[in-house]
Amino acid sequence: MAAGKGTRMKSDLPKVMHEACGHPMVRWVVDAAKAAGVDSTTLIIGHGAELVRTAFDQDASIRFAMQLPQLGTGHAVDQARPHFMPARANDDVFVLCGDGPLIRPRTLTTLLETHRRSGASATLATSVIDEPTGYGRIERDAKGDFLRIVEQKDASPEQLRIREVNPSYYCFRVGDLFNALSRVDNKNASGEYYITDVFELLLKEGKRVAVVDAVPAEDVLSVNTPEQLAEVDRILLGRTPAVAPDIARGRYA
Repeated sequence: MAAGKGTRMKSDLPKVMHEACGHPMVRWVVDAAKAAGVDSTTLIIGHGAELVRTAFDQDASIRFAMQLPQLGTGHAVDQARPHFMPARANDDVFVLCGDGPLIRPRTLTTLLETHRRSGASATLATSVIDEPTGYGRIERDAKGDFLRIVEQKDASPEQLRIREVNPSYYCFRVGDLFNALSRVDNKNASGEYYITDVFELLLKEGKRVAVVDAVPAEDVLSVNTPEQLAEVDRILLGRTPAVAPDIARGRYA
């Protein structure tokens, strides 16, 4: 997902095109997915769409879907429906955010392995962090089984105390994803269509949803402000012996 404007970035650039360690944030996400074995990527674009297209115009594995207007993450993913349905209904697909450049290929590999081993319709990676403000919370039942993702704006005071969060690393069976997206509504505090609602919908249908605590706490930092971008840049620079990343060759996995 790469359609957001990122108003808190104080720039006219699309948020995902701000550079971290010498490359647009979304490039780190695309390269991590390729290193995990993804053969084609659909970028959902909106604000500053042509800038994003230009950044990937030499990459034949990239396709684009346009999200206008921008009505939430579920609405964003649904714009990619023509690229996947019905021909690829039985395939698996990652759904990732373009503003999360700290993503690692090995995390995605773990996510996909768990998804396929468990026969799940949907699988999400979670993380437990000390300061969960701003992230969706993972709600579980008394036995510790996954119930739902609760977005920050919709959370009760009790739910806000949950420290297991959603860093937005997902894997879905394509047909189950798009069938569920057609039933997602926008009855929430933001008035948006959330991709996160798909998991609860699938559970209620009797589908399997798998959860894996696969994201290290130090990797859970999406970028919404210039200060967060500077912190991500510092982290990536610490990971890499050279400024130019080469994730596809496994140097930063």
